[in-house]
Amino acid sequence: MALHIVAEANRCLNCRKPRCQQGCPVHTPIPTVIQLFKENRLMEAGEMLFENNPMSAVCAIVCNHEKQCAGHCVRGVKDTPVHFSSIEQYISDMYLDRMTVNCPEKKDKRAAVIGCGPAGMTVAIKLAQQGYSVTVFEWKGKIGGLLQYGIPAFRLPKSFLDRYQARMEEMGITIRTNTTIGSVLMIDELIRDGYDTIFIGTGAEKPRTLGLQGESLGNVLFGLNYLANPQGHKLGDTVAIIGMGNAAIDVARTALRNGSRHVTLYARSKNVTASSSEVAYAELDGAEFVFGMQIQKITPDGPLFNKAIFDENDQIIGYEEEPVQVYADSTVISISQTPRGKLVRTTDGLTADEHGTLIVDDDYMTTRPGVFAAGDVVTGAKTVVHAVDGAKKAAAAMIRYMEEN
Repeated sequence: MALHIVAEANRCLNCRKPRCQQGCPVHTPIPTVIQLFKENRLMEAGEMLFENNPMSAVCAIVCNHEKQCAGHCVRGVKDTPVHFSSIEQYISDMYLDRMTVNCPEKKDKRAAVIGCGPAGMTVAIKLAQQGYSVTVFEWKGKIGGLLQYGIPAFRLPKSFLDRYQARMEEMGITIRTNTTIGSVLMIDELIRDGYDTIFIGTGAEKPRTLGLQGESLGNVLFGLNYLANPQGHKLGDTVAIIGMGNAAIDVARTALRNGSRHVTLYARSKNVTASSSEVAYAELDGAEFVFGMQIQKITPDGPLFNKAIFDENDQIIGYEEEPVQVYADSTVISISQTPRGKLVRTTDGLTADEHGTLIVDDDYMTTRPGVFAAGDVVTGAKTVVHAVDGAKKAAAAMIRYMEEN
């Protein structure tokens, strides 16, 4: 491991205009971090990574690097790109345990954070670092959101989230789990109790449906529900998965690790939205991929498809007349997810668009003054690093709001 990342660091060209940094949604100062690493100044490198992206230890593992830092590396034009993720993982993992938590003098301002996924964690950390009192409300029993309940442990060990919680508590952040805002407690009651500003980072944890016959059958389930508790579902030997995104890949690999023998993912087109590295891992694990299958309905025996006809450019020009019945013990639907609507329904002045995502202004303030939002609840389902990017901007806007009011 050490030799590998040292070799990767030595491959960095330290470009004057680092395309890798431009390709990162949070613009991680990659050449500077690599130079600090080469000079054995790991704590400085770790501090730089954490200040720029509090979720750096997680992003180093789960980011789609081939479309971001590595995908923009100039060496990748004619050679293999520098795999900064392995360097970042080494530094951030070390720093997460060794970092010194400095607690500044508390300011007379309080913030509530609703949701403890990547966006909520980022906002809480950024505000606490500036001396604001922060209380996080998480509706489930553990922090992390989709990091905890949507990404398998073989990809992201849950111990990372335990370590994050320990650091957050050292910063003075109060975490209330098993507390749903919009049910027993409302946003109006948070304002009543003296919170000067509120952040909504509840993510997008409502599975998107197909709207087709058969979704309520007993051997059909949604990918996010399965990933939240794989041991609670017996899928059987043969599993059909509708979708080819990263979540669908996680479902396939998890099912294979939990006893299923034949796992196949189906997509209408020939495009795969999952990263190529995750597809490669899934194929190594034994998953199969079938393209050109338009789902029509789901029967008790499995999904029923219409097979697509492609032209020379792999564009669909029609479908074969005879439907194709795929026989499967279980069918898993994994075609993205949307935000839940409880907060909008229970909060006066809070508005969402037709997709269920919260409407915010350029400062990430919602249509309710003093209430901010970022992450998937605003953008729809995106990556962890995109949630961090929005959350950082929202935290800065919240600080300005608290100082001005």
